[in-house]
This record gives sequence, C-alpha cells and structure tokens, in this order.
Amino acid sequence: MLGLGLDPARTNARQPLPFRDVEARRRRSPLSLVIDELRQVLGSVADASVFVMVVTDADGVILWREGSARVLMRADALGFAEGARWTEATVGTNAIGTALAEAAPVQLFSAEHFEEAQHPWYCTAAPIHHPSTGELLGVVDVSGPALTLHPVIAALVETAVKLAESRLWRHHELRLEQLRRSVQGVLATVRGPVLLVDDDGWVAHQSGIAVRDRIEVPRTDRVMAVPGLGLCTPERLGEGWLVRPRSAESVVEAELDLTGPPVLRLRSEIEPWQTALTRRHAEVLLLLHRSGRRGLSAAQLSTALFGDDEHCVTARAEVSRLRRVLGGLVSTNPYRLADGVTLTLLRPEGG
Repeated sequence: MLGLGLDPARTNARQPLPFRDVEARRRRSPLSLVIDELRQVLGSVADASVFVMVVTDADGVILWREGSARVLMRADALGFAEGARWTEATVGTNAIGTALAEAAPVQLFSAEHFEEAQHPWYCTAAPIHHPSTGELLGVVDVSGPALTLHPVIAALVETAVKLAESRLWRHHELRLEQLRRSVQGVLATVRGPVLLVDDDGWVAHQSGIAVRDRIEVPRTDRVMAVPGLGLCTPERLGEGWLVRPRSAESVVEAELDLTGPPVLRLRSEIEPWQTALTRRHAEVLLLLHRSGRRGLSAAQLSTALFGDDEHCVTARAEVSRLRRVLGGLVSTNPYRLADGVTLTLLRPEGG
C-alpha cells in the first residue's frame, strides 16, 4: 500500500463519481436485477443491527448503500458513499478491495484496515459472480462499529450472496426460455441434429444430440467444435445462434501446442480450427487431460493450481472462463474433457 503512495494516517482520495455516472453504472449492472433481494436480507435488519450495507460493481465503485442512520453519518466521514471507489489501490487494504482482488469472502477487523480512520470499523465483504458466465459482478459488504461485530455477520453476507446468485441464475433460465419461444417456429422446420444457444454458449434447445448445458461461445467468423457434432458453423437466429454440424464427424481430435505461446488446434479434413490460450488455461487443460475420465473436483483443481483446496471459487472461475473459449470440450461435475474429445500434446524439445 505504501508503494502505491497511500498514507495510512489520512483519508486517501475516493475518486467519487457524479451521481449520473452512478445511475448509468446501476442500469448496466446485472446486480440491479437482485438488489431488492439483497435489501430484503441485509437492509431490513441494518438499522436494528447498527450496520451499513453497500453493493459495489466490479470496479469497486459503490452503487447502492443503506442502513442505520447513525452509521451512515459516520460512513460519510470516511467517504464510504455512493460513487466512491473502494479498491485496494485507492483506499488501501479494506474488505471490498481485498474481496475484489481475491475473488473470495473477506472480513477485516479494526487495525487490519490500512487507513487509521477505518480502525474503529469491521467490514465483511463477499464477491458476487454471475452464475452463467463466472464473471465477477461486484461485492456485497456489511460494515459497522468494530465493537458491534457479531459472529453471524459473515454467514449473513454469504447467504445474501448465494440468494442473489440463485436469482441471477433464474433470470438466466428465463432468458433461455424466451429465446426458445421466440424462434420456436423456425426450429420446427429444422431437420437433423441442431442446437440453439445464447451469446454465451448456453443451450436453450437441443435436438438429435445430448449436450449437457453449454458449448463454445459462437462467432460468425469461425467454425466451432461440439462433442457429438464435430465441427459446426453457427448461424445467427434472433437473439441466439443455430448450431448445426458441417459433417458427420462426431469425434473431436484436439492438439495442445506448448512449443510457444499455448495454442489449441482441432484437426479436421474440412476446415482446421485453432485458438490461443492463456498459460493458466493451458495448465488447466493439461491437468484435465492428465486426470482422464475420473476428472477433477473444484477442490482437487484448486490444489493442483494453487497448492491448497482453499481457492475453489477461483478454480471454478478459471474453468468458466476456459469454457467460454472451448465450450463443450470441457465438462463439469467433475471437470474433465468431454466425451468424444481426444487431446494430444505437442511439447518443446526436451520438455
């Protein structure tokens, strides 16, 4: 924190945004769909429990705040208000900023905060991830006078986050249902195996093929690999994508090239396909290949990646991001290569 130029003896700049910018961020944020649920769980008891609830976006900007009037006045003195940015780089070590950095729940008490002005406080924060994409959407935080901290606060915050993510998943399911209904007439005329998916690759309809839940994110400028269908060409259909096979191929042969920056290639006599991978995603793919048909649980993947099983949330997020690139090539529960996918490795000499 000192290396960033922050001073623990003063209130560092919060970079507050104008109210119109806060309103714009609220409208764009998927958390606007669940803010009422968060208020119901946390806001309804905030006054009696003498704490303040805040909800930030993924940039650490406070979008919503409510709670005990007495605590709100003290929060104002800290710049703990709508439009303020509470990242570690701006405020120093604090529950919101650290929860964003770690993508995991955090509770800080008194002098665990960087700024001395925050030492009279406790702060309990937990990140909210979009259940369909794994994207970090923001943080829910409960803060109050340090001496009023109750052991149940952390459980209350995590319960609120689980409820919010559950409601977001329900919104996701409703969008898939709306997509399916909007193109029902067209689907009735399509013959042969076909999938209807949304912009994130989630399956809204399937016919002639058993695909669990998600495939690679469709794009108009490239073919895609779907286990059981082989190479496919996605076609825009309404608000979604129609995915049909280019050939009768059902086995997907993939090659992970590690001789330079990681690249995944799909072999096909019709039209070869490849995509660049981050080194982390290449490492995940390699671990899943080595695990074989038994696959890996989130805890096992966390241990393999980070040396312990305490980073399950981060491990799940990595697989979710990988599936946005590779879709159905990677299965879940447990994490493994999908049925019909074979993977060979191309290593540097001596590697």
